[in-house]
Amino acid sequence: MLNHQGTEIIETERLLLRKFKYSDTENMLKYWISDPAVQHMYSEPVYSTKDEVKELLEKYIKNYEKEDYYRWAIIDRKENVCIGQIAFFLVDNKNHFAEIEYCVGRDFQGKGLATEAARALLNFGFGKVNFHRIQICHKEHNLASKAVILKCGFNFEGGLRDFFFMGDTYVTRMYYSLLKNEWNTSNKS
Repeated sequence: MLNHQGTEIIETERLLLRKFKYSDTENMLKYWISDPAVQHMYSEPVYSTKDEVKELLEKYIKNYEKEDYYRWAIIDRKENVCIGQIAFFLVDNKNHFAEIEYCVGRDFQGKGLATEAARALLNFGFGKVNFHRIQICHKEHNLASKAVILKCGFNFEGGLRDFFFMGDTYVTRMYYSLLKNEWNTSNKS
């Protein structure tokens, strides 16, 4: 049985995961949401104006009313800036699973921050919400995301061949999962 919490504040050593606020608009534009390279990696559109970002934030903020809606702004605690986002973007109440998506701005990549945020979501999802399964995927060429996924202990399940059509080529979607009984204390830090 799932125990939905809604999007609660989660603190890690270097990050604060919290609900998005309209005041995040400038940081979002500066660090990630206007960057085609970042947005392309998780198949999201590029936002280039404050009005576009505010419209997106309206959707996020309105959905916080739902107890099974989970989307966090990733805040770098040292700099106090919004450097990305992480979410259980797919929640299946019947089958007790969720799928994680995330992005971190280029200036903050390669520092273990995405791994830290993903581990925090695993702790929250398994420990508080009581998901049985959490899944995650990456595009076959996104080796940095693959590294995050493997550091979090996910198990490779397979690829959905030619899942995305990007530019002039097809790209395979690589799927991984972790079951609650596989999530152990060695992965929780």
